[in-house]
Amino acid sequence: MAPDLRGHVFILSAPSGVGKSTIVKAVLAQDRRLRFSVSCTTRPPRPGEIHGVDYDFLSHQAFEKGIEEGRFLEWAKVYGNYYGTDRHRVQAWLAQGLDVLLEIDVQGARKVRATVPESTTLFILPPSMDALAERLRRRATDAEEVIRRRLKAAQEEIREAPWYDYIIVNDVLEEAVADVVAIIRASRCARLRAHGVLAPFLAFF
Repeated sequence: MAPDLRGHVFILSAPSGVGKSTIVKAVLAQDRRLRFSVSCTTRPPRPGEIHGVDYDFLSHQAFEKGIEEGRFLEWAKVYGNYYGTDRHRVQAWLAQGLDVLLEIDVQGARKVRATVPESTTLFILPPSMDALAERLRRRATDAEEVIRRRLKAAQEEIREAPWYDYIIVNDVLEEAVADVVAIIRASRCARLRAHGVLAPFLAFF
């Protein structure tokens, strides 16, 4: 029987257009012990978005009350709307021995790492900036001015990448997904060592 371990937090960040959401969905499909923390936001739902699946949609009043009560592990206000990670949901999963995956930006990642220093951080890079620009234009959802802003923001985010524990290049999607899965599995093995699983065996000898 596996030892009763407390869960672990994995933080995944990447610039817009790198494919982090696709990677997250593929990783979750392969790992039944991993939970994904849906972010809370005050922005209105977009067509097709579902409460509790894409985001937890809150009113400004409810979000600000949550800030006062310490509800959020991290939060930020972006273009007039709040975004944040529900602390209570994450803590409940960790207490059950489940690992939690957060898909958040670099600012949020710094805040969570300060609060949960043992968390593992992963940064997803595009194959190149040219490849990222091509992907953003291929989506055909943004005007050229918006794409240029996203590329500039990507440069700022990539400057933060050196402090992350792991860097993954999403060139071939299947390989990037395999890398994330491998990091999560390796982390669990390392925690078994730290948990003292070896001790009974060593005592036997």
